[in-house]
Amino acid sequence: MRRLILSFFLSVMTLSVQAASFDHSRWDGLLKKHVVSINKGVATQVDYGGFARDRFQLKGYLNSLESVSQATFDRWSKPEQLAFLINAYNAWTVELVLTEYPDIESIKELGSWLQSPWQKSFIPLLGKTRSLDGIEHGLIRAEGVYQEPRIHFAVNCASVGCPALSAAAYSGADIEAQLDEAVRRFLSDRSRNRLQANRLNVSRIFKWYRDDFERGWGGYLRLEQFLTAYGDSLGLSTHDIQRLKSGAIDIDFLDYDWNLNRKR
Repeated sequence: MRRLILSFFLSVMTLSVQAASFDHSRWDGLLKKHVVSINKGVATQVDYGGFARDRFQLKGYLNSLESVSQATFDRWSKPEQLAFLINAYNAWTVELVLTEYPDIESIKELGSWLQSPWQKSFIPLLGKTRSLDGIEHGLIRAEGVYQEPRIHFAVNCASVGCPALSAAAYSGADIEAQLDEAVRRFLSDRSRNRLQANRLNVSRIFKWYRDDFERGWGGYLRLEQFLTAYGDSLGLSTHDIQRLKSGAIDIDFLDYDWNLNRKR
């Protein structure tokens, strides 16, 4: 009888753990194998040929994402949910590129005049068929849910201009540190963010999603506040930070490089 009771409680505990988290180890292994660090660690390139050879494993991971129900997802903590959605977005982006690789130079080639590649509904996730835009804008950026401006440095659009695709899967337990690292790594890239005299040239991401850096998420009400919070990563001196806060430094937005972020 005692053995039966113990077995019952172990089963309940196992189900509770499964309900509280998701195993991203397959995606983590693929990233570690096929994502290459460049430019002293501030950017990465993706070995899409390697991903193509391991496509069976990738599809296995995508199938595991599909198996998660909305009810199960809703039982997870917010960090666990966010890690799941970021990983799903990045993994499905790689899969989308592989549908035409190596015959493309940019992910934008996978769209049409009427529909961008991010608007294609092809992703079975949480009980619905979704697009990449649906995951990013409908779930990750949903008002009142995660309220996290740093996600823009974690989701990857398979382009050179994008923040680096992380060489490790996001996890609920580590996502705070992982998001902070993603921001610092991107802002440390002088090819995409740099101060020149009285002008701070930053990625166009800050123009496209400026509202997310000014709606109070993370306590930021102005883009300048977010940028000065990471002033050390931008290479700003204490004097530069004060000038940026006072409006003495203008902010400009650089052109975006949509070439595929593939390993060269």
